[in-house]
Amino acid sequence: MSRIGKAPIALTSGVTVTVSADNVVTVKGPKGELQQEVDRDIIIEQEGGELLVKRPSDQKRHKALHGLYRSLINNMVVGVTTGYKIEQELVGVGYRATNTGNTLDLVLGYSHHYVFQLPQEIKVSTTAEKGKNPTIILESNDKQLIGQVAAKIRSLRTPEPYKGKGIKFVGEILRRKAGKSASKK
Repeated sequence: MSRIGKAPIALTSGVTVTVSADNVVTVKGPKGELQQEVDRDIIIEQEGGELLVKRPSDQKRHKALHGLYRSLINNMVVGVTTGYKIEQELVGVGYRATNTGNTLDLVLGYSHHYVFQLPQEIKVSTTAEKGKNPTIILESNDKQLIGQVAAKIRSLRTPEPYKGKGIKFVGEILRRKAGKSASKK
């Protein structure tokens, strides 16, 4: 049996889970509401304060879906209770980030600004303290959406391996390379 799939999902107080007839799971909590369509073969049961995800057989397809849907539903439960937060920092001379509402304006060393319109489900804030790199803070209850947006922002200027310039996640360790060595005389 799947180690991830057989683990029960703990439901905290204030979280309600409903499963419709066409297997659409809806999770409501203090931070919002999320929906996920689940394969018709997967069985979702609520027992007390726990949610169980079960599979009908040991087919390879059912085994693959078992752990997947358990993880997706668990991410939804965590999202509506505590939410997700991703911090990115801009490393480089003259790199700046500002926001007005859900519009992010980035200066990344190119001849133009990048104006990035974020989905309404994501809250963005930027900080720029003297002596520190500018930081972008993304907050949302949808783990999949916030990860996709953070990856898109990072792809605008990925960190390069020599000086480490670019957009990186806070706490990320970059693999650095040595530069050219001096010529021998």
